[in-house]
Amino acid sequence: MNGTVFPVHYNRFKFGIMGMESTDAEMVVPKDLENFAPSIDGTVEEWYAMDAEGWAKASMTGKKLGFSFKGKRSVGDPGNDYIAGLAWKFGNDVMTKFEWEMISGTKLSCVVVINVTAPGGGDSTNIDSLEFEAICYGKPEIIPASGQTETV
Repeated sequence: MNGTVFPVHYNRFKFGIMGMESTDAEMVVPKDLENFAPSIDGTVEEWYAMDAEGWAKASMTGKKLGFSFKGKRSVGDPGNDYIAGLAWKFGNDVMTKFEWEMISGTKLSCVVVINVTAPGGGDSTNIDSLEFEAICYGKPEIIPASGQTETV
């Protein structure tokens, strides 16, 4: 069986530039993102029951989904400006809508908390950087490439 591989840049990300109230027209792709790394952190509870004769049992009881992004600070781009502007804000002011269209065509959407970790910087000969995390606020919605909503 042969598989097909694709470049990472086929992934598409959109962020609402008007926070949680963003409309579809206000969902944009921030310019000049170079790298993204999804991270799933499962909460696993383990126990050693007498009936297992010393062997561990485990159950996944929770999940956390987040993404880290690295790119260049592109002044004047609505998405890049919006995210960079969140560096000095807190609470609901750093929450917005997020969409990820994967290479497979599957779409994931959720509200995220944006944590800007580097609003600029680098060597004197570098282009100014923008680095941030997008952490899902609760359960995401997943729509498989087939178009039917999947329960996560």
